[in-house]
Amino acid sequence: MTVTVEIPDALAAAFVRPGSDPARAVIEVVALEGYRRKLLGESQVRRLLGFDTRMEVHGFLEEHGVYLNYGMEDLEHDIPEADRYLALTKLLQNSAPDDRHRRHESHQLPGPDR
Repeated sequence: MTVTVEIPDALAAAFVRPGSDPARAVIEVVALEGYRRKLLGESQVRRLLGFDTRMEVHGFLEEHGVYLNYGMEDLEHDIPEADRYLALTKLLQNSAPDDRHRRHESHQLPGPDR
């Protein structure tokens, strides 16, 4: 969709940095406000601004003083996931030395005395 907006120069100067693209500045303002109001999610902001990753979105939001939309439901979901990840990591760390040793032994070539 193409939208044409006329903004007086005095007002545009408030959100368009000198030398930057005015159209890009307006899209960024729309993305920021849409995210603040929870009308847009991270993936929508990413697509709107042409970012490749969520980390770019997080950086953009941080640069503009906007906190991530992360509520109590997100936290309640993430805590058990983090616990599960930590348990799995500990399990893998505890089993890793034996596995590495066995893998190393299996790749040894027979020496001349074998």
